[in-house]
Amino acid sequence: MSHHGVGLRAVLRSAAFLTAGALAAPLLAGCGSDDKPAGPLAGQDIAPAARAQVADGGMLKWAVDAVPETLNTFQADADAGTTRVAQAVLPSMFRLDANGRPVANPAYLESAKIIETEPRQVVLYKLNQQAVWSDGREIGAADFAAQWRALSGKDSAYWTARNAGYDRIAKVERGASDLQVRVTFSRPYADWKSLFSPLYPKDVMGTPDAFNDGARRKLKVTAGPFRVEKVDTAGKDVVLARNPRWWGRPAKLERIVLHAVTVGGRAAALADGTVDLAEIDPAEARRIGLAGSEKGAGAPPRGGGKTAVKKLRAWALAHGFDSDQVKAGRKKLRKAVTRYLEQQQALRDFDVRKSLEPAYTQLALNGSAGPLADERVRRAVARALDREELARLVLTPLGLPAVPVGSHLALSGQAAYADNSGAIGDQDTKEAQALLADAGWVPGGPVREPKKGEKAAGSQNRTEDVSDGGKDGQYIVGEDDKGHDGGHGDGGAPDGADGGREPRDGKGAHRESAGDQREHGDRQLAQEGRHGSAPGAYAPKGTAAPAAAPAGPLAKDGKPLALRFVLPSGPGSDTLNAVAERITAMLEQVGIRTTITRVPDESYFKDHIASGDYDLALYSWPSSAFPATDARPVYAKPVPAADGSVNVEQNFTRVGTDQVDQLFDQAAATLDEGEARELIRKADARIWAAAGSIPLYQRPQLVGARRNLVNAGAFGFQTPVYEDMGFLKKGARLPASPAAGPDKG
Repeated sequence: MSHHGVGLRAVLRSAAFLTAGALAAPLLAGCGSDDKPAGPLAGQDIAPAARAQVADGGMLKWAVDAVPETLNTFQADADAGTTRVAQAVLPSMFRLDANGRPVANPAYLESAKIIETEPRQVVLYKLNQQAVWSDGREIGAADFAAQWRALSGKDSAYWTARNAGYDRIAKVERGASDLQVRVTFSRPYADWKSLFSPLYPKDVMGTPDAFNDGARRKLKVTAGPFRVEKVDTAGKDVVLARNPRWWGRPAKLERIVLHAVTVGGRAAALADGTVDLAEIDPAEARRIGLAGSEKGAGAPPRGGGKTAVKKLRAWALAHGFDSDQVKAGRKKLRKAVTRYLEQQQALRDFDVRKSLEPAYTQLALNGSAGPLADERVRRAVARALDREELARLVLTPLGLPAVPVGSHLALSGQAAYADNSGAIGDQDTKEAQALLADAGWVPGGPVREPKKGEKAAGSQNRTEDVSDGGKDGQYIVGEDDKGHDGGHGDGGAPDGADGGREPRDGKGAHRESAGDQREHGDRQLAQEGRHGSAPGAYAPKGTAAPAAAPAGPLAKDGKPLALRFVLPSGPGSDTLNAVAERITAMLEQVGIRTTITRVPDESYFKDHIASGDYDLALYSWPSSAFPATDARPVYAKPVPAADGSVNVEQNFTRVGTDQVDQLFDQAAATLDEGEARELIRKADARIWAAAGSIPLYQRPQLVGARRNLVNAGAFGFQTPVYEDMGFLKKGARLPASPAAGPDKG
């Protein structure tokens, strides 16, 4: 999220107006600013404890996906690790509360408010008089001004990933004292609370060289409860130590070590003591839960005969061993089982803390060409989906509330949230078929073979760039005994937070042309991938079409209605595969044929999503506390450029309308918070009606944590409080974990 320093500045859409701009007024009138906002679907699960119960000292080892390439959150290759470091060591004027709403951070601010609106908006920041940088210098107007100049977009020598909001500032100056900062805007800006969070010292922001290179591997000057002690790329560690100049409540921990651990190896890393805290997938969560239960893993079969070995393989398979381990020789298998049991014993010291991430998984529909360029076909896809069933598939086995997401622009608990899915309608097979018929797709129509060089009916860029080569990576739903083996055992989405991130231009825009696709814009892509699968989620290979499906394919102008469903093929992707398989079955019910194609992780986003080489795709986007700023480039109507390219910004579905753009602009320009919420909700209703993407479910957040670690775990919306994290004092009572009880709703 932008207030954390890594901007959402992300999401998707291309051109289609149609009914999106003609919604009835009653549909939009039900979301007034007087509505009582709902709370989050699931609360935090962090084993909360009073500071008096937390021991002084100790080191927390916390798993991250990789050592950050940069410690500057405003650069293109910043990632979730960059954000975590920034939260612990840098000032943020605002942080998120448990409802995902921005609140002033008292460690740095006494107050921040709009003091003038005419002739221009002026915000006055009154700083905490104790707030100082680690070199002893007071935090002040010089730091604010340096960050504004670096991020304003006026100096191309600064290699910035984004400048939204900073480009609206006219000047930054000292107030009545050194503890006051006046920020004057050139035009009204509703999301002003998103700015200066994090705030870097003028040493980093003052010159292009310092900005571009000075904060990539080190931060000499900081101002948080921790400081950056070292970045050890060889050891895969970022070491944060207590900041002796911190003026707030002292950090309980002596150090926090962010250690890179691959997805799928987190349970083993917890067991061997490499880390104390790690985001995990459902399979690892089940393993930790099993270790902590009275039953435990159960004794594996013994004996050396064929029957005993067969039973041992079955035991290993049931306990999550991969196929290579299960097929290994008897000695290797027994050695692996022994190691597993040792790890299970160690995992008894851990529990699983669970909540919902501030991010949602969506089905993206590429509206740039082919059948999905017709809004009626996109709406038919949406009406074919049972979103409640898809949410249950993912969340119910984890004991989390299975409620479909009703907004593209906010999540339950956030001020702008309202369920606007009524703009598209609930699942209705007959209505979906009627929309397809109205678009000219009829069952049993004549189908001719495409002429040489002619494009297929689906996406315009067909490739065989699949993980396991050619047609082995494809699975056509409804085809039985056609020479395909199904190919859906190991494929799926890449790991969550930031897969496929590529450099982008200073405006964060993606331009596509016939011969050259430049890299995509700023995003906090959270591709669904490390959340395992629910039992029974897969249909057997070669499963025939459901009985209720049309007898023959739908066709139009001699071409069958066939869509290409592109998925990544990385490890830990069972959930994404399960959801995709269920969606394909739902689409088959209305006569839409899909071909699932799995592609390598490294090419999934850059070569397929960003370049438009897909019809359907699944991935996740984070929610933002500032949707008028962060979500606009995601849903902006693509604009043709003078050179023949198309500027899609981050609208990778290429579905957008002038009216949605106008609503975003109006929401960003009003200083009335109630009016801004109403405009965001109206924009969301029109985004639903355009059917460029369909929100499905909020992502599960599963964290393995050492049992005596408190004030850390599944944070949900709320910004972590790093100074309160630590280990319980000896003899202190361990807080009960909400995750051990019933669903948290």
